[in-house]
Amino acid sequence: MLESLITSKTRLRLLVKFFVNSKTQSHLRGLADEFGESTNAIRKELNNLTKAGILVKESDKNKIAYKANVQHPFFTNIQDIIRKYLGLDKLLEQILERMGDVSQVILIGDLSKGIDSGKIDVLVTGDNLNENYILNLSTKIEELIDRKVVLTLQAGRIGSTGLILFDKEVGA
Repeated sequence: MLESLITSKTRLRLLVKFFVNSKTQSHLRGLADEFGESTNAIRKELNNLTKAGILVKESDKNKIAYKANVQHPFFTNIQDIIRKYLGLDKLLEQILERMGDVSQVILIGDLSKGIDSGKIDVLVTGDNLNENYILNLSTKIEELIDRKVVLTLQAGRIGSTGLILFDKEVGA
């Protein structure tokens, strides 16, 4: 659906890269390698997004690093749209619905780094998690958001190893 609004695949990939996790930053050549596109195509979109104030660039020795502009007035709106596009809102809703006493839901793997490989790796921590529900949940979520979902359960809490989508203690 978002593809009909943002017709440039490169622009959409850049928005996913930088807005799934606002701490993500990258260089032109690294993006070109990751996306398998020319540096000119990437540079054009980076310039457009930077000119609009959506991305900011910082000098890092002789390279320029790009990242999301968290001060932009539409930052949270864009981030919400990207997360909905990826299905993270529905995924979180389904996990919290009947999973048990969930402490944390943490996005790990490629997507936590802004790489949309089509697979979503999620770590769910908590006590007395409903393991039977988890067996059916992956398939249900995959049909709902049209992406491969890998859910991993772990008792207790862990330190942040990815992008925290929910933390009971923080109230996220």
